[in-house]
Amino acid sequence: MKKFAVAGTAALLVAAVAAPAQAVTYGTPTIGLSASYLSGAVGAVGDPVVDVTVGQSGADASALTVSATASSKASVAGTGDVTVTGTGAVRQLAVTARGRGYTNLTVKVTGLGGKSATKTLYYAASAAVQNPADARYLSGSSDASAAVDVGGGYVVVADDESNVLRLYDRSRSGAPLRTWDFSSQLGVTKEVDIEGATRIGDTIYWTGSLGNNKDGEYKAPRNTVFTTTVSGSGTGTQLAYGRSYKKLREDLVAWDVANGNRYGFAAGTAAGEAPKQIDGFNVEGLEFAPGSTTTAYLGFRAPLAPAVPGGKALLVPVTNFDKVLASGAKAVFGAGVELDLGGLSVRDIRKNAAGQYLILAGSWAADDNSDPYALYQWDGVPGHAPVKRADLPTTDPGGWEAIVDVPDLTAAGARVQLITDSGSADLYGDGTEAKDLTHPEWKKARAAWFTLG
Repeated sequence: MKKFAVAGTAALLVAAVAAPAQAVTYGTPTIGLSASYLSGAVGAVGDPVVDVTVGQSGADASALTVSATASSKASVAGTGDVTVTGTGAVRQLAVTARGRGYTNLTVKVTGLGGKSATKTLYYAASAAVQNPADARYLSGSSDASAAVDVGGGYVVVADDESNVLRLYDRSRSGAPLRTWDFSSQLGVTKEVDIEGATRIGDTIYWTGSLGNNKDGEYKAPRNTVFTTTVSGSGTGTQLAYGRSYKKLREDLVAWDVANGNRYGFAAGTAAGEAPKQIDGFNVEGLEFAPGSTTTAYLGFRAPLAPAVPGGKALLVPVTNFDKVLASGAKAVFGAGVELDLGGLSVRDIRKNAAGQYLILAGSWAADDNSDPYALYQWDGVPGHAPVKRADLPTTDPGGWEAIVDVPDLTAAGARVQLITDSGSADLYGDGTEAKDLTHPEWKKARAAWFTLG
C-alpha cells in the first residue's frame, strides 16, 4: 500500500510540472470621464480637472497608461498642454490653455495585451484676465447675480436667468458642490430674476429685480422676495425654503405716488418701459440697516435720484422687512437715501458684523461691460457720504455684480471677493453669449479678489 501511494504521488507531480501555463486573457479597457465638457482660461491658476476612471479585466489598473492628444485646434490646447497625474483606477487630467477658443482632446487608455479605448473631452478656453492669480471661475452658470457667504470658505450664488442657487468653494475653480431650485415652492415656472441677497442669523433674504423684463413687459415672478433657512456651513451647507412675498413692487409704487412721484416708480414700471435705463425701475441690492434686523435697504440700479445724468444712487428703506416676509405684512418705507456714487448706481450692497458697508457701484445701462465700476465704503447712516475705496477694471468679460462678504475695512491691505455676471460676455471668441452656450459646463462667472486702497 505504501509503494502504491508513493508511486501515485510521483505521477501526479510529473503531470503538474509538465502541464503548460494557461495564457492570460485581457478584456477591452474601459474609460470614463467625470465631465465630457471642460472650461479653462488662459493664464489661469487652479483650473478644474477631470477625473479619468480606467479599468481592464485581468489587469491591475495601475498597469494601464492614460494619455491625451489634441484632435482639433492645438492653438487652444495641444498634446503638450495636457497633464495626467495619479495611479490606479482614477487619474486626474488637467489642461493648460494656450489660447482662446475650442478644441477636442482625445483621452486614451492603453491596457495590457495591446488593447486600448478612447473618450473625447470637449474643451473651451476663455481669454486671459487681469491678475489671474486672484481669479477663480464658477462653472455651471454664467449669470451670477447675488452671493451670500455661508462660512468655511464657501458661498451660495444666485443666477438671474434661473431660480437655482449654487454652493461653491470660494478658493477653487469648478462646478457647484450642491444646487437648490425652489421654483415649485415659489409657485413659478419662470425666473424670479434674483438680484440681491443678505443674511440675518440662519435666514437668507433674496429679492427679484421687481422690474419689467428687457422688453418692458411685466412678469409676475420678478415681483418676488423670499427667504431660505441655512443649516450647517461649508461643504455641509443646506438650504430650506422659507416664505415669499409678491407685492413689494406695488407697495413701492404706491409709496412713491403718495410722496409726489419723486422717484418716478409708476412711470418706470409702466408697460413698455425697460428696467435698465436712467429713469427705469430695477432693484439689485439688499442689506439691513445698521444694527437692525427689521429695516432693510433696497438698492436700485435704476432710477438714479433724481433721474438725470450725474444723479445720485438710491436706497429705499423697508422698515418692516422682517414682517413682510414672516407674515405677508404690507411693506412700510422710510425716506429714500440718496448717495453720491459719482453718477453710478447700486449693483450690490453688503455690510460686515462691525457695521461697515461696501457698495458695488456700476452703470444703470443694460450693456455696460465697458462702463466704470467702483467700490465705495459707507457707514450705513443716511446723510453720510460714501467714500470710494477702489476703481474696478472694465476690460474683463462680464459686469461686476456681487460682493461675497466685507472684510475689516480698517485693516491695511483688506481684500474683498467680487463675482461677475458674465451672461452677455463672449467668453470663447465665437460671438456666442455665455448664457446661450449649449453646455452648462462651459458657462461660468468669475470670482476675483481685490485689494482696497
